[in-house]
Amino acid sequence: MNQEPAPQSLDLDKQKGLSIRWHDGTESFYPIAYLRRMSPSADMRQLREEMQTNPLVILPDSGSSGPLSATNAELVGRYALRITFSDGHRTGIFSWDYLRSIDPDAQQETSDADRS
Repeated sequence: MNQEPAPQSLDLDKQKGLSIRWHDGTESFYPIAYLRRMSPSADMRQLREEMQTNPLVILPDSGSSGPLSATNAELVGRYALRITFSDGHRTGIFSWDYLRSIDPDAQQETSDADRS
């Protein structure tokens, strides 16, 4: 199994999102709200699955006032990043492989190709 190497650079703007420059020169940008929604934590995976089958699923109240932001980020070994969000969520560990697979630009390109 090939693992995605660590990015060349990471830049977290706590209000806007995460910018990554990958070793192949590709650049990715992940908005904060997108990262929170796509958290690989067990509870968020379950919620995303429920949302696919039931459009009436209600998203949990964040309990925080103001717009969602990142409050902290830390490297997890050489393979991942843990982000703490202003709503208190911090259980998702974003591996480099996972981040590469959820790249919003790549997702958009796939959607555009499907429509053609």
